Amino acid sequence: MTGFKKLIFIQIISWLLCVAAGSYFMAVNFDNTVRASQLHAQKSVTHYINSLTLDDVANKRIKTALADGTTFSNLILRDYQGEEVINLSNNTPLPLLASLIQSAFNSIRPQYAVNDHADIKLEFTINVQSLAEQLQTAFIVFFLMSAFLVFIPIALMKGLFYKLNKNISTTIADIIDIYINQNEIGSGLDKSLDSGKLKHLGKDLVPSFNRLSLFLKSKSEDIQNEALTIKHEAYKDIVTSLGNRNMFVEYYERHIENTEVSTFGSLALVRCSELQTINQSRGYQKGDDYVKGVADIIKHISGTYTGSQIYRLNSSDFAVILPNTPLKEAERFGENLQSRFTQYQQNQELNSVANTGIVGYEKGKPLGELLSIVDNAMSMAQSKQINGWHVQRETDLVNNVSAGFGNQNWRKVITEVIESKRVHLVMQNIMPLGKSIKAYAEIQVRFKTEDNQVLPTASFLAMAEKLDMAIDIDKLIIDSSLEKVKSRNLSEKFFGLNVTASSAHNDQFVIWLERRLLKDTHIASKLVFEVSEFGLQQNIKASKRFIDMVHRVGARITVERFGVGLTSFKFFRDLKPDFIKMDASYTRGLEEDKNNQYFMRLMVDLAHRIGVSVFAEGVESQEEKHIVETLCLDGVQGYYIEKPKDI
Repeated sequence: MTGFKKLIFIQIISWLLCVAAGSYFMAVNFDNTVRASQLHAQKSVTHYINSLTLDDVANKRIKTALADGTTFSNLILRDYQGEEVINLSNNTPLPLLASLIQSAFNSIRPQYAVNDHADIKLEFTINVQSLAEQLQTAFIVFFLMSAFLVFIPIALMKGLFYKLNKNISTTIADIIDIYINQNEIGSGLDKSLDSGKLKHLGKDLVPSFNRLSLFLKSKSEDIQNEALTIKHEAYKDIVTSLGNRNMFVEYYERHIENTEVSTFGSLALVRCSELQTINQSRGYQKGDDYVKGVADIIKHISGTYTGSQIYRLNSSDFAVILPNTPLKEAERFGENLQSRFTQYQQNQELNSVANTGIVGYEKGKPLGELLSIVDNAMSMAQSKQINGWHVQRETDLVNNVSAGFGNQNWRKVITEVIESKRVHLVMQNIMPLGKSIKAYAEIQVRFKTEDNQVLPTASFLAMAEKLDMAIDIDKLIIDSSLEKVKSRNLSEKFFGLNVTASSAHNDQFVIWLERRLLKDTHIASKLVFEVSEFGLQQNIKASKRFIDMVHRVGARITVERFGVGLTSFKFFRDLKPDFIKMDASYTRGLEEDKNNQYFMRLMVDLAHRIGVSVFAEGVESQEEKHIVETLCLDGVQGYYIEKPKDI
């Protein structure tokens, strides 16, 4: 196609050059003809007026004869004194082409004639209108004929080209159809062509199609292998190398929900109860180690069950499928998990490790319904004891109503904690990094059951939020902390207390807190209330009211877990907090992460400009502490600095 276009281009250029050359020769010929006509006219007029007098030339009859303009376009007769006697003019415009030639060559010029007695002087311009029209007609005929001779072959060649191209395309399409059919049937391509009308046209393509067949088969195998690899990687959890939620859903739908074979078994949901606490207090590396430890325990226990499958559904949840395992046997699975979790808890000095909810499944059971039941079992397990487990049976669900059953149990546990004030307070100091820096000790809370067992803190607080009991818990923590400070005579130290966003935005809680702090103003001035950045963003107007109240009673405010949200510093200028505490994720691997170092330094510079001190939490090594110091932060907190200890 490119060669055809090039040929057309060359032909058109050649035609244009020929037209240009022909036009030039026509113009030269017209110029020569006009010059010759002017010379002949001058000689004729001179010869004519030699024997005439002025009266003869000015005769009315002669004047009338010359006035028609066919011979002269302009004529001026003068006497011997130069006075005009006759002035005739017939300036008819020349055709376009003649006008262009006249502009280029200036062929048509006035001519002069004088008789022998010098008493007659003629100035005239011959009329070349007839020559110009002949020239115009000749050029149009030449242009049209040459264009016809040029474009007719082009049109014919274009038609032939498209016809040839169509024939080639049809031939290739027929050969491809035969190629596809012979690959489906398994016969050779050369044999298929021999028996058809394409024998002569397609025989040269047989080796190429055979190579193409081998190439496509090889590529198909590569694509299938790569697809399996990509699917395996996409379905694999990075930390534990277990299948993720997508793989779990695919397995369940294929082997349980939509299978044609009768099947039953048990599904266990294992939830890491301390992941959030470890991530915040010790760092995400320790959190990953904790998750790996839980995964190893689950693998070890479930490995004794034939066909068991383990998946990590999200950051803290594992799903364990135990095919052909009745719930009675699944109880032993829960007991074994609890025993190993308790051992792991003691070795790692944790408050708890994980809880387990177990339900039975059968063929055709919808996954959404099963997950709702197992989540209910998880709520029950969390409310029992440390590392507890619970088996949820269908007979336990009255009228198949599972929603709220675990919630009621949790409500009972939380209410009992509030009424009995079963809280244990510990504190973790923030080390100041400058002599003029004011830091404080953060008060942390552990909740206990009536058996004096520590409940998983993250699960407890999450359920309290879910059941709208967070305000009561915050009041309990504040009351207990103030009483502890007074009883231990610690009013000279500064302490930090965590407050949930839901409490900070509740008008009744704010009024209660203000009255409570005014009762102990000497202690209120030593308190720092910590609220998460995300929580403050949920209701800026209510957040400002809370912070203004805290400042009014002499206390201070820390925005914790800073950097997780997208808060602007205009937001901080409006709220005017006293401290910000960088989220522990920025401290994790800080010595190697230049981006986090740059971000923290930028935050420090901006915060200092508006008079806000910046702390880092989750510091777990000397290297991290050193980097934090070089970034000019005001204080550090973490297990490397100090572990939580009793007040």
